[in-house]
Amino acid sequence: MRIGERRLGDVAVVDLAGKFTVVTKPGRVSDVINRLVLSDCQHIVLNLADVRYIDSSGLGELVSCYLAAERHGCKIKLANLDGRMKDVLVLTRLLSLFESHPSEDAAILSFASAA
Repeated sequence: MRIGERRLGDVAVVDLAGKFTVVTKPGRVSDVINRLVLSDCQHIVLNLADVRYIDSSGLGELVSCYLAAERHGCKIKLANLDGRMKDVLVLTRLLSLFESHPSEDAAILSFASAA
């Protein structure tokens, strides 16, 4: 899995690409999210456009990211879920935890409208 990070104003965008699985060094995404929330980043978008597969370990890591953000008063929103990824999140009821948007821009704009 490849992880990129960039800032767009007061929003941190974390780009994920590849397979989000137990064999792709679990904990890397959580490490990035923990670093962001400890640096007082309040708005985070996980861009999942290039995630091709997620297993139970990846789903667990998403929950870990959500909990870390919530503990620090931060919000994580998901962007660019493909049909299969959305189906998995609906099936596991994780989509009820995360706000999801069809694009990165929509997710970023949603932070401004929530303020």
